[in-house]
Parts: sequence; C-alpha cells; structure tokens
Amino acid sequence: MPSQRKFYRTVFTYELLTEEHVGHPSLEEIAYEAREGHGSGMFLETKLEVIDGPTAARLLQNQGSDTEFFRLTEDGEDLEEL
Repeated sequence: MPSQRKFYRTVFTYELLTEEHVGHPSLEEIAYEAREGHGSGMFLETKLEVIDGPTAARLLQNQGSDTEFFRLTEDGEDLEEL
C-alpha cells in the first residue's frame, strides 16, 4: 500500500544577473556569485506542493537519489522499519 505520509516539493525560481555566461552552476556557485562575486540575484517565485509517497519516490529517482532517503520503496510504499 502506498505511504500515507505527506511529502513536500518546493520549486524555487531564482534570477541571477551576470556579465558573463555562467553555464550550469551548482547551488554553492550561485550563492557565491550573488553574495561575493560579480552577480546580482533574487528569488522570483517559490511553489510548494504536497505530494504522496509514489510521487516522492518517482521524484527522488529522477534526481538520482535513493528512495530509502525517505524510507520508501521504489513504488512509494513505507519501508518496514518505520
């Protein structure tokens, strides 16, 4: 049976202005560029969505994370050791 727990998906839209192309920077590089580097940044939007166990499991897998991170099976069911 799918997990009955709630999980949360938060999507941030962040704008970074720079004089040079930054490519695909890490979160650390974005923060550095906005705080101490030569860029200017700000959050434009934050979206919060409540998701179920199967959706959380699928999204974890899409990110390359293990579903056991949230104590879920690959199908979004609770692991026995809860």
